[in-house]
Amino acid sequence: MRIYVKYMVSHRCKMVVEEQLKKMRLPYIRVDLGVIEMEEVIKEKQLKRLKGMLLKCGLELLEDKKSILIERIKNVIIEMIYYSEKPKIVYSDYLSQRLQYDYTYLSNVFSEEKGITIQQFIIINKIEKVKQLLFYGELTLTQIASALHYSSVSHLSGQFKKVTGFTPSIYKLQKNTGAL
Repeated sequence: MRIYVKYMVSHRCKMVVEEQLKKMRLPYIRVDLGVIEMEEVIKEKQLKRLKGMLLKCGLELLEDKKSILIERIKNVIIEMIYYSEKPKIVYSDYLSQRLQYDYTYLSNVFSEEKGITIQQFIIINKIEKVKQLLFYGELTLTQIASALHYSSVSHLSGQFKKVTGFTPSIYKLQKNTGAL
């Protein structure tokens, strides 16, 4: 049995879910971003209790198919940007392959439900990753551009400014002085 969870987007969230499953003594196979794979079908009463426990942790169970698909799309994108060490990939092909749906269908459902395109969601999340990397200051802008598969530093800078209103260097300066 698979249970889909909204807002489970980090390894810390996975740990919280695993902790709740252990508290309830519910046997599970694995917990991934956005999904719990159970060893067996759980009873409605247990599912209700799990739903309440996860809600207290800021997580929600998903029940309708569109919401589940949207969350799966978001989780694959977040996984690609934050946790993947893969060389440059074509996002549309990767999403289609991972989710076993035609990209046009995924794109239409996502845009209809979220009000933005998958590409816009990818850009927003890549810029969030850039902001994190700039904050920690361990990589140069050239290294960040390369790590996030930008064609150039100027391409990264252009997207960064479009999303944040700042150039990466101004953002970093503002962050370091506490102005942001």
